Amino acid sequence: MREPSGVTAAMAASPRRRSAVWAAVSLLAAVALAWGASQHGVGAQTAPRSAATASPSVAPPGEAPRLTGLPDFTVLVDEVGPSVVNIRTIERVQREPDAGGPDGDMREFFRRFGIPLPPGASPRSPQRPGPGGPQERQRGVGSGFVYGADGYIMTNAHVVDGADEVIVTLPDKREFKARVVGADKRTDVALVKIDAAGLKPVRIGDVERLRVGEWVIAIGSPFGLDNTVTAGIVSAKQRETGDFLPFIQTDVAVNPGNSGGPLINMRGEVVGINSQIYSRSGGFMGISFAIPIDEAVRVAEQLKATGKVTRGRIGVAIEPVDKEVAEALGLPRAGGALVRGVEDGSPAAKAGIEPGDIILSFDGRPIENSADLPRIVGNTKPGTRATVELWRRGATKTVTVTVGTFEEETAAAPADKPQAAKAGPLGLTVRELTAAERRELKLGGGVRVEEVAGPSAAAGVRPGDVIVGVSNQAVSGVREFERAVADWPKGRPLGLLIRRGDWAHWVLVRP
Repeated sequence: MREPSGVTAAMAASPRRRSAVWAAVSLLAAVALAWGASQHGVGAQTAPRSAATASPSVAPPGEAPRLTGLPDFTVLVDEVGPSVVNIRTIERVQREPDAGGPDGDMREFFRRFGIPLPPGASPRSPQRPGPGGPQERQRGVGSGFVYGADGYIMTNAHVVDGADEVIVTLPDKREFKARVVGADKRTDVALVKIDAAGLKPVRIGDVERLRVGEWVIAIGSPFGLDNTVTAGIVSAKQRETGDFLPFIQTDVAVNPGNSGGPLINMRGEVVGINSQIYSRSGGFMGISFAIPIDEAVRVAEQLKATGKVTRGRIGVAIEPVDKEVAEALGLPRAGGALVRGVEDGSPAAKAGIEPGDIILSFDGRPIENSADLPRIVGNTKPGTRATVELWRRGATKTVTVTVGTFEEETAAAPADKPQAAKAGPLGLTVRELTAAERRELKLGGGVRVEEVAGPSAAAGVRPGDVIVGVSNQAVSGVREFERAVADWPKGRPLGLLIRRGDWAHWVLVRP
């Protein structure tokens, strides 16, 4: 009898051995079935595996992948690169007289770093004009981009500020003397014009579509290195830096010389003008700022039409509304712009806006924070009648204001340092107004601050101020003032409406 072989032999063995063989056969069958399903696209249910052995999760069919790898910027550079220019500025200075010492550049070096001049070197002498007359000296290097095919170039105002001559160099190495059409320092936008043909203007993007985390590139001339390309992502939008405009924050490498160059999205559109960096060393530290292109275009169009920018104003001094201020004035939530002062005779004063009001909206546009108001008002055409929604004494109120024209304001002379004195729970000593003071200030009541210290001094109250209101209560004299202060809940911030010169101010005193 022939000896059984293979599986047959195994099955003819003992029951224990037959059981082991059947387990092995089952395992092999399962592996074969799974392999066949993967090859032919046949789905099969399998037992769940442990977290330690589970494979990475796979997006379900139809869902877009969250990451698609690193982008290729070559197409963008080929498209936008020909529209980016180098801007070189020149200033004319009086040539230094030759006195056997160092030349003018070396003298400037010694002066800046506080190094005494070498023996035999004479200081700069404006009374002795040097031979050859004025001398041209390069003042700075920046960037720009073609805004119009007719020769308009957009850049930063600080790039061309103070320049006697502006030279624009195109990527094809052609050079042109540029005429400064106009520059707006408040937004740091400038427009220059060259007489050139064959220019390719950039495409303007939509800042509203720009998203945080989106890839962007910058093209410019850092340190004079023309057509340098750097890349990064949008780090934040609407970044407040204390300037007139909210900025686009990126981590794109931007250095001196990049100013005025374009910030470009992945569609090849310009979404910003590279303008500033945050730096403690003078070089790039991972944070750069760009002017939103929609704001820049608005300014450039005015510069193109009139050579200057006209802005609206209403004549108020404002500050943010924090939680404490909102609670003190009964506002349901923090938001809006707190009117800290109203200029006498201004559009706001004529409309009835008062210090202590909170502006909630202007011309139908909500004011989410105080920085929104000057931008919205500034972009409003002078002469426009706009509705203003206010929060006053626990209720909303609507007034109509006729927007005026913004003009540069002169700084007020600093007031004398207040005398230190301890009087009253707020650190104030006050007295009644005289009849002459009431006539001069055109006030029907109020108290004059004689001495100030403690919480009131910290809040900015000064001797000579006239307090005309406490929180939402008018003050006609000392008795009413003392009663209003005594009735106020202890520990809570107290609002004071004060008159200082032609301005009325609202301050918050924190006991």
